[in-house]
Amino acid sequence: MIFKCKNCGGNTVYSPEKRMMYCPFCDSTESHERTDERSDDLTICPNCGGEVKVEEHTSATKCPSCDCYLIFDERVEGEYAPGRIIPFQMGKEVCKKVLRDKFSKMRFAPTDFLSEAKLNEIEGVYVPFWFFDYDTHWDFQGEGTKVRSWNSGDTAYTETSYYDVARDIDIRFQGIPADASVKMPDDVMDLLAPYGYEQMTEFRPEYMSGFYAEKYNMPAGELELRAKDTMREDTEQILRNSYSEYSSMRTIRREMQLRGSSSSYGLLPVWRYQYRYEGREYPFYVNGQTGKIVGEVPVSKKKVWAYTGTLWGCLTGILVLIQLIGMSL
Repeated sequence: MIFKCKNCGGNTVYSPEKRMMYCPFCDSTESHERTDERSDDLTICPNCGGEVKVEEHTSATKCPSCDCYLIFDERVEGEYAPGRIIPFQMGKEVCKKVLRDKFSKMRFAPTDFLSEAKLNEIEGVYVPFWFFDYDTHWDFQGEGTKVRSWNSGDTAYTETSYYDVARDIDIRFQGIPADASVKMPDDVMDLLAPYGYEQMTEFRPEYMSGFYAEKYNMPAGELELRAKDTMREDTEQILRNSYSEYSSMRTIRREMQLRGSSSSYGLLPVWRYQYRYEGREYPFYVNGQTGKIVGEVPVSKKKVWAYTGTLWGCLTGILVLIQLIGMSL
């Protein structure tokens, strides 16, 4: 699947700034038309016949020969059809600015770390996610304490009161996310959260044009344990908030009844910047909706030594000057 401009035939892409399809060749908007030029071999570009790198779970990529963005129908339809998506809310230029604003004051970062040439390598990627909904009932019983302390004369007193605490709570969880990409580290996606799910919309393949993407790597069942762990952690917080007036709480019984559950499949936007320095990869990830950044900045040893040498030279000069002043007095 390729989206081409009806006016000039160029490859139209989704523009996060314009919130619509855009042709970068003739500047027209909403001039796209879908062409289903298929090839039996996914590694052959249906537009130019060039070789394309396609991995096991790739659902959208870019042809290195003609620069067309390709969307593989069989990996975004049928069982792999996403139900919903948060389209990219910030484009490439905005992402570059976010990175520069964040790291421009890092004195010891390599010289080319924020160079235009390097930052142009940033790629927008849609990461596959499963979203889990649970309708639950929780029955909690515990023993809470309240401690009161006071002084009377020279004597200190402490009074501890004990209470039976019961909570009978209905909680509905909607859209607990669990990323379904093996390549994307789980801890990175956790750090990039949260996303504003109010901007989630029904999936359309047009949103993928101009970006890379994967279909889900794992079925929902393989990720449900993570979602349930998140559900229990959130429930613990809700319970703690409900009895926060107690000094301590001992749990006697905590039982959960699962009344209903469901899962749905969707895509979330991430900008990815792979910076290589002295033989090591330094990956940076930017939330394509909020601009939140996750990544470790490399340190240039040359800059550290240069700064140390300059500082040492200045200190030496000051000491010599002090000695000369002392000799003249």
